[in-house]
Amino acid sequence: MSIYTVYEPPLRAGKAAPDPERFVFVRDGFYFWAFIAAWLWLLWHRMWLVLLIYVVVAVGVEYALYFGGVNPAGIALVELLLSLLIGIEASTLRRFTLERRGWRNVGVVVGDDREAAEPRFFNAWVDAAGKPAAPIAAAPAPATSVPRVAPTSGIVGLFPEPGASR
Repeated sequence: MSIYTVYEPPLRAGKAAPDPERFVFVRDGFYFWAFIAAWLWLLWHRMWLVLLIYVVVAVGVEYALYFGGVNPAGIALVELLLSLLIGIEASTLRRFTLERRGWRNVGVVVGDDREAAEPRFFNAWVDAAGKPAAPIAAAPAPATSVPRVAPTSGIVGLFPEPGASR
């Protein structure tokens, strides 16, 4: 089962309600294609700021390691670890980009895949929108006082009674 974070797009001009066709479901977990080709995956999802930061960091680290005298195998290992980090954090980077663009997080849904998660989310979303607001509950009645019974031994639960011998 995968966990998806659901994002609602900002309202377009002249629209009163969001278009359900534009909702985005972001799966939590490792993104294989972000690991294999990070810059291409970032381009595909139009994550321009993240792409710029990734390129600056990757090139900066590579040059720093090269001029620091690190052998090519070490540089390749660091680049592999940077790609692994992008693959692991791809969903977080995508959520960051969506929130920065004004998209609103409207919920979390669980499903085997996105096709199973979408109907589950939209059914709950429609049910929540169609029900009237719940009435405000009255304050709970005060609890009745329970008579205290003095313990027969010097121990209450696992702790000795104050002043009892040890």
